[in-house]
Amino acid sequence: MADFKRRTLTLSSGKQIKLYGNSMAIGNSLEVGEGAAPNILSFFEQQPEEKTSTDLTGSLQEDKPARIKPAAKTSAIVLNPHRLTVMEILEIADFNIGLWMQLKDNIRRHGPGNPRIFNREV
Repeated sequence: MADFKRRTLTLSSGKQIKLYGNSMAIGNSLEVGEGAAPNILSFFEQQPEEKTSTDLTGSLQEDKPARIKPAAKTSAIVLNPHRLTVMEILEIADFNIGLWMQLKDNIRRHGPGNPRIFNREV
């Protein structure tokens, strides 16, 4: 089964395809390429600010100094600039799954080297 890590697509055959971005895409023509801009729905991890918090439980006793713990929580958010609803996101997923299924069917029908695998008006 294919795996995608560190911008490298590794296939079960052992072949590796280095990508410049972090995603693959399929278009209406069934051509496959890199999806360069994650501008519809994406994950964003915010780095924490350099803050410290003081734990005063140890300072209540005179023989123990107060402990300072760094507050290193990373927060993550979902970027959804078009304010898509759940149903709209699922519709986009279904649309893309349909395109990938069409490509698979066309490759099975015509073979990988035949231009007829693409949705083109020739």
